[in-house]
Amino acid sequence: MSNFPRKSNGSNINSDVRGLLDRIGVCPEKSMGQNFLTDSSVAESIVMALNADQDDIVVEIGPGLGALTQHLAGKVKRLVLVEFDPKLAAFLSDYYDGNEAVVIVHADATKFDLRPLFQYGPIKLIGNLPYSCAGEIMRRFLDPPTPVVAAVLMLQKEVADRLVAHPRTKAYGRLTLLTRANWKTEELFVLPSDPFYPKPSVESTVLRLISRSKHEFDPFDRVLFDRLLRCGFAQRRKQLKKRMPIGDRNWSDLCGELGITISARAEELDLEDWLAMTRLLDNHPLKNHPQSNAEMFDVVDAENVVTGQKSRGEIHALGLLHRAVHVFVFNKLGELYLQKRSVLKDCAAELWGSSASGHPDAGESYHDAAKREMLEELGVEGQLEKILDIDACKETGWEFVSLFITENGGPFVSPCSEVETGVFMSIDQISGWVKNRPRDFSSGFLSCWESFMALDKKA
Repeated sequence: MSNFPRKSNGSNINSDVRGLLDRIGVCPEKSMGQNFLTDSSVAESIVMALNADQDDIVVEIGPGLGALTQHLAGKVKRLVLVEFDPKLAAFLSDYYDGNEAVVIVHADATKFDLRPLFQYGPIKLIGNLPYSCAGEIMRRFLDPPTPVVAAVLMLQKEVADRLVAHPRTKAYGRLTLLTRANWKTEELFVLPSDPFYPKPSVESTVLRLISRSKHEFDPFDRVLFDRLLRCGFAQRRKQLKKRMPIGDRNWSDLCGELGITISARAEELDLEDWLAMTRLLDNHPLKNHPQSNAEMFDVVDAENVVTGQKSRGEIHALGLLHRAVHVFVFNKLGELYLQKRSVLKDCAAELWGSSASGHPDAGESYHDAAKREMLEELGVEGQLEKILDIDACKETGWEFVSLFITENGGPFVSPCSEVETGVFMSIDQISGWVKNRPRDFSSGFLSCWESFMALDKKA
C-alpha cells in the first residue's frame, strides 16, 4: 500500500468540473458525500485495480460525472451505474444514450435490490462511496448472499483502516472480522484531498476486496458468529469470560479447546479464533453432519414400488432408483426461498436449490420426510401441500420426487453443514436466473422448477 502522488501527468477528467456541475444544476452536498474525482490518472489506476475485462458485468456506485465510468464503458460486457442524485442520473443517461452496454439506475445504493443481478453471474463492484453511508452500502452489496465476487472501493481512510486492521490495534473490531470472514482485503493506496472537488477534510483509501473460497474455512453459523462478535466487542477492553453467551459450557474448558488464555479480550483473538469459538458454541445437532453414507433409504422399481433398502452410499454409487422430496417455501409476497447448499454436501455442493430437500428414510412417507427436511434445514414447520410428482430420471438423480409447497416468511435457522445461505426471490427473478445460468442450480431443483412452472401455466 502506498500514498498516491499528489500530482500526476494525467489530464483532468473535466477541465472545469465546477462549471459542468453548475450547468447540470448540481451543488455538491456534504450530506450526500459528493466529492468529485477530478484526476484522470487516479481514476484510471482505480479502475485498473478491478481487473475487469470484456466478459465482466460491473456495477459502479455513485458514478457522479463519470470519472471512473469513462475508463470502464466499452471495455466490459455490461456496466450498471447506480446514482442517487436525479440530476446526475439524468446527465449520465443523456451522455450514454444509445450505449446499450451501459445501464443507468437512479436509486439509493443503500436500498438497491441485488437479486436481479444474480442472473448475470459473478459481478464486480467499483465506486467512490459516500462517507456518510459507506458502511450501509458495503453491507448491502457485500454481505451474503451476494453475486459480487470482487470490489475496488474508495473509502474514508478511517473506515478502510478498520477493514484491514490487525488484532491488538485500536481499529480492529467487529467490522474487521465480519468483512474478513467473507473477503480478502488489500489496501492499494491513500489519496489526499487534492484530486477532489470539493476537497474532503479527510484522506481516502482505495481498497480491493476479493471473495474468499468457501473451502478456506469450515462452515460456520453466521448469525451466531455476529452475535458473539457483538458481545465480545461491546466493551472491547474487558475480558471475554464474563461477556460471552456460552450457555452451560465451562469458560476454562472452552479456552483450552481454543488454545486461548482465560483472560483473553476480544481484540486479542484473530479470525480463526472467533470462527473456532463459533463452531464450538453452535448447538445445532447437524452442524458437522450434512449427510451420512450409512443412512438407509428405500430402493424402488420403475413403478416407484419399494423393492428393498440400501444405504445412501450404495444407492448413489450404483445409481439405484429411490425417492426424494423437495419443498418450495413462499412468503406472503409470493417470493420463493432458495437455499445455497453447503460445500459439505455430497451432491450439488455450492449450488442453489429448493427451500428444503432430501430423501425419505426407509419406510418413511413422502409427506413425513418433507416435514422433517423443512424442520432440519430451515428450523420451521408448516402446512404442506403436495402439488406434483416427478418420475425418476437422470436429471433428478434417479429419484422419484414429490414436490410440496408451503408459506413461511422466516426467519430460518439452518445447519451450516447443510445450508450456506439463502434468499427469497420473485418468480420472474428466478426465471431469468434459471434461463441465463442454469449451471448455478442443482439438477433436482431445475426439474422441480420446470414442472412447477408448467403446472403454473396450466392453471
